[in-house]
Amino acid sequence: MTDDLRSLEAETAAAIAAAPDLRALEAVRIGVLGRNGSLTALLKALGAVPAEQRRERGAALNAAKAAIEAALEARRTELEAAALEARLAAERIDITLPPRPAAPGTAADGSIHPISRTMEELTAIFGAMGFTVAEGPDIESDWHNFGALNIPDHHPARQDHDTFYLPGPDGRRPVLRTHTSPVQIRTMLTQPPPIRVIVPGRTFRADHDATHSPMFHQVEGLVIGRDITLGHLKGCLIDFLRAFFGIRDLPVRFRSSYFPFTEPSMEVDIGWNRRSGELGAGGDWLEILGSGMVHPKVLANCGLDPREWQGFAFGMGIERITMLKHGIPDLRPFYESDVRWLAHTGSDPLSPASLHGGV
Repeated sequence: MTDDLRSLEAETAAAIAAAPDLRALEAVRIGVLGRNGSLTALLKALGAVPAEQRRERGAALNAAKAAIEAALEARRTELEAAALEARLAAERIDITLPPRPAAPGTAADGSIHPISRTMEELTAIFGAMGFTVAEGPDIESDWHNFGALNIPDHHPARQDHDTFYLPGPDGRRPVLRTHTSPVQIRTMLTQPPPIRVIVPGRTFRADHDATHSPMFHQVEGLVIGRDITLGHLKGCLIDFLRAFFGIRDLPVRFRSSYFPFTEPSMEVDIGWNRRSGELGAGGDWLEILGSGMVHPKVLANCGLDPREWQGFAFGMGIERITMLKHGIPDLRPFYESDVRWLAHTGSDPLSPASLHGGV
């Protein structure tokens, strides 16, 4: 390598090492490798070099260019890391500092999503009845989601157009759970009776319109014990519905129905006015949830003797009861992340749901 290239490379290395930030480093790069840079000028002049020296001169120029580019990249990595550290230090916040309530008449910095608020209210109401919260995976085996619940192979819910199946080993396809009932199965398999749990969580079905979503939320409840009757089920649900909707004398009706996992099964209706949409008024009825006594086969599938243990279960859509309580006509805004809608329908994060304060 000739003296001019050694000198240029040494000067450039010193300038690169001295660059205090990315802007200064970019200026060094342009001064050397830019369109009018010093090394670029030498490369352009390569054609004027005698033919017998051109090959050696070209190799030296390319080696110098590669060395300078490597030095630039290494310094850029150092400066970017230093800039990130400085930014993180400058933007650090004290997460232990309590939030400040918004001043009267001003907009709050944030709010609780209606679905999250409803889950808090469900937990508060059922918690007062002695229920605990159980959780489980979103991806379930066919047995937990269907088989253990006495759902036959020919049931429509098992079809591909209703259920999201995932590829699995040995032809066994796991599913995105279509309800939170698999958590009830897991609870009965792992926890000895008596059992009293609610299971809120995400569920998935192949459906999408103004009142249905491919992903939505359900809450299900399970009670297992000795001498459990329909009277316990009815009392539990009537108290819950009246507390949740805040209507002391809310009419509640139980109709016989069919579910593979309960026997007998019942649909639960509440009174409302079909024309005005007002709950608890008028002579109309609105179906709100499904319920029933746990089927003996389901108990047996979970290793419980149906002659010794009985229980009841129920389930409802969280979006549905939220829409009814707050007068929300369309399901889709729940998932559109429109901050204007969330600010209008959200709840104060500093006012947690409680029976004492009223849900």
